[in-house]
Amino acid sequence: MTNHIVLFEPLFPANTGNIARTCAGTNTELHLIKPLGFSTDDKHMKRAGLDYWDKVKITYHEDLPSFVKTIPDINRLYIVSKFATHDYSDVDYTSEGDHYFLFGKETTGLPERFMQKYPENAIRIPQNDNNIRALNLSNSAAIVIYEALRQQNFPNLARVHKYEFDKLK
Repeated sequence: MTNHIVLFEPLFPANTGNIARTCAGTNTELHLIKPLGFSTDDKHMKRAGLDYWDKVKITYHEDLPSFVKTIPDINRLYIVSKFATHDYSDVDYTSEGDHYFLFGKETTGLPERFMQKYPENAIRIPQNDNNIRALNLSNSAAIVIYEALRQQNFPNLARVHKYEFDKLK
């Protein structure tokens, strides 16, 4: 079982870099759907990902339809949106097979026609809609992927680590 974070036409290199760092730390694959709002060699994106870029498996897709064609089971595509009616924490992510978490563009989200085609796949992070339009993209990706990993019992992740100069001892 592999988890995948998928970014539709991301605009801001800092968000993508932060998400790449989360992917490196969680063994999550990253998919970027073009066009991107930045160059992948952008210094800000590299800075946000620090020295973890070589630890992330990144796949580029020309557009949304070509990405969807790569998904073996469309039922394992989770569209993260404030318009969804199901909470992200109410979904069971423990089933075998890969899980894909699709996030929209920072400014406009995902295309409405696409969302209307897969309404049953949409999940929502609860938020106060009177105060904000949306949570930050990189925060949202971290929230959702860690819920999936929690349900999967954090596969291949260190639950405890011993440090030479442990600050807690």
